[in-house]
Amino acid sequence: MVKNNQRGITLIALTITIIVLLILAGITVYTGNDSVKKANLEGLKTNMLLIQTKARAYVENASFDLGVNPENATDEMRAKAQSELNGEDKGTIVNASDSLVSTLLEIGIRQEDINNGNVYKLTTENLEKMGIKDVESDEKSGCYIIVYNIPDTTAEIYHTIGYDGKHSLTEIEKIEL
Repeated sequence: MVKNNQRGITLIALTITIIVLLILAGITVYTGNDSVKKANLEGLKTNMLLIQTKARAYVENASFDLGVNPENATDEMRAKAQSELNGEDKGTIVNASDSLVSTLLEIGIRQEDINNGNVYKLTTENLEKMGIKDVESDEKSGCYIIVYNIPDTTAEIYHTIGYDGKHSLTEIEKIEL
């Protein structure tokens, strides 16, 4: 007599197991990608907020130098206010002839702001001197840009690469994942 007492897995059970594992793997990959996107967005937002905090201090000092009524400020007061924005940790003014200008115009920075000397490019070294470590600011990783408005005491932060077609901190703060 032959015993028919074979134990093992059937082809159907194996197929079902593989399908379940593939579904679980797909869910895991989707969730992982979503988590990476959120982390990238939050990292960019955090860096931009840190830069904005520093930039606000600079622009508040500059605004103070203009006096109570900025329209009546003397040329000397305006020069002193502008000098508050200059320094080794504060970036460099973007001139109308810089190669970066076309990119800045594409991301929403106004030509008028560039012409008036309100636009500053930050390098990685500038960020380090501001106390923001391990953050790159270059053409490959994207440049951080500050647009100052001294009379209104504001500073808008931009990133040339941005996130999902958004480049200014104001736009990026509105993104929800």
